[in-house]
Amino acid sequence: MDASTLADPSAAEKDLLMSSQSHCRKSVQQFLGEGSVADVLLWKNQATSGILLVSSSIIWFLFEIAGYNPLLFFSNFLLILVVTLFFWGKLAYFLNWPPPSLPNLQISDDSILKISSDVHVLINRVLETGHAIIVGGNVKLLLKVIVSIWIVAFVGGLFNFITLVYIGVVLSLTVPALYNNYQDHIDDKLFAAHEVVSAQLRKFKLNMLTIQSEEKKLH
Repeated sequence: MDASTLADPSAAEKDLLMSSQSHCRKSVQQFLGEGSVADVLLWKNQATSGILLVSSSIIWFLFEIAGYNPLLFFSNFLLILVVTLFFWGKLAYFLNWPPPSLPNLQISDDSILKISSDVHVLINRVLETGHAIIVGGNVKLLLKVIVSIWIVAFVGGLFNFITLVYIGVVLSLTVPALYNNYQDHIDDKLFAAHEVVSAQLRKFKLNMLTIQSEEKKLH
């Protein structure tokens, strides 16, 4: 490999790289599977996304800041709810009041199919990753998985389970949506950072080639 080519790629190569990246770029919606989960994470279903964010914030505050016991809290909540609805129904019967309006406490088949489809896609991705590592011998993917698991373990050692889940929920509801809205700007910054790192690596390789050539001349 020529040292000048290694040190400074041509402008045509840079343009070709940028054009290939733009053609291969996937939208966040496509990356997340274009299902109900993607709609929630990208705030296309704003009601569900807002309820998830608010409810997770309330649960985190009650269990981490206020110090409530999760099992005791849910048990007392269900107890109060059942007793309240029971006496409300009895009073409505004797006083001719309208009975408590309860929603249809059933899960539709469409909801089950959507959830199972999303879980099916997630499980298949995990199995494909494991197959690529174990059977395909993909060392690069193995290193990515090791680093990801180590990061999760390290962060898990800093926080307890509820706080860790809450951080995951908040990041899941903010990072994909922000990246989806500002994808072009973020990709430009990441490409610029990649160029800086690549330039430093090329300089390092060039120095190594220069040192090796000088050693060969000495011998």
